[in-house]
Amino acid sequence: MAETGVSALPPTPSASTPLARAEHFVWLTARVLEQRLFAHHFRGGDADPVETALDAYRNEDGGYGHALEPDLRGPDSRPLHTVHALRVLDSIGRCGGQRVERLCRYLTSVSTPDGALPAFPPGRDGCPAAPFARGAGAPSGDLLATGPVVGLLHRNEVWHAWLFRATDFCWQAVESLRTARPHEVEAAVAFLDSAPDRPRAEAAADRLGRLVREQRLAVLDPDRLGAGPVPPGDVPGEPRLPHDYARTPRSLARAWFTDAEMNRSLDFLAAAQQQDGGWPARRRRRAPAPVPEARSMATVEALRTLRAYGRDLG
Repeated sequence: MAETGVSALPPTPSASTPLARAEHFVWLTARVLEQRLFAHHFRGGDADPVETALDAYRNEDGGYGHALEPDLRGPDSRPLHTVHALRVLDSIGRCGGQRVERLCRYLTSVSTPDGALPAFPPGRDGCPAAPFARGAGAPSGDLLATGPVVGLLHRNEVWHAWLFRATDFCWQAVESLRTARPHEVEAAVAFLDSAPDRPRAEAAADRLGRLVREQRLAVLDPDRLGAGPVPPGDVPGEPRLPHDYARTPRSLARAWFTDAEMNRSLDFLAAAQQQDGGWPARRRRRAPAPVPEARSMATVEALRTLRAYGRDLG
């Protein structure tokens, strides 16, 4: 008698190319958004279906919610969802127009007195939220939320009144870093890569790169991934490698690492593809539900990074 219940996923052909194995994983496990992104970036798919999929996460206030960023559950608009949405729009060349105008109105409505974005503004009573998203007291400006948003808007030549003070906040936050956590460095790079004052950005990135190396915020030898100290404020199991900071060769962070260091990092990334065709989400997940969603995101991003550096995906 045949067993009942959910069948196991079909095995991924071991002899297929990395891209074909990843496609198998994405179509079996990913959200519609990541499926559409994969089709757009790697199979010549149109950008319109990506926008349609992203619209499902947009709220009436112009922001995004509904677990667009998988760790943040619940329907409320959050600045970190906005970061995710802007990355999607930027990646398909649609970061402009009325959509972004509405989004900037949302950013203005949730900004702190210094013109920046809080990571977790107050949400509606009774709506679910991750434990780390339940801040106490008045929210304060946060580089993690503000830096990538400002950088992406500048990258796409969006000009809005909100940007002036938010840009000043980012400059002050980045240039005052003396010790940093890896995710602060990632946010700083996202800002500096597109900041309009290029000489100032290059000088700030040079100083930040020295800080990264001095404080050992990047694992330069993947064979010793768990051997180094955990950076202050970070958690075990979330190490950053050179490609995590420099996701494309055009990033200012690329100059922080030698060719050999970057090649070892990319070799590690390529080898991290798992048997089912997907990449692991190396960041700590705080609930079971976000894990497959985060893996699909990680898979699309890994493929994009490898392709940006000219790696053969098949």
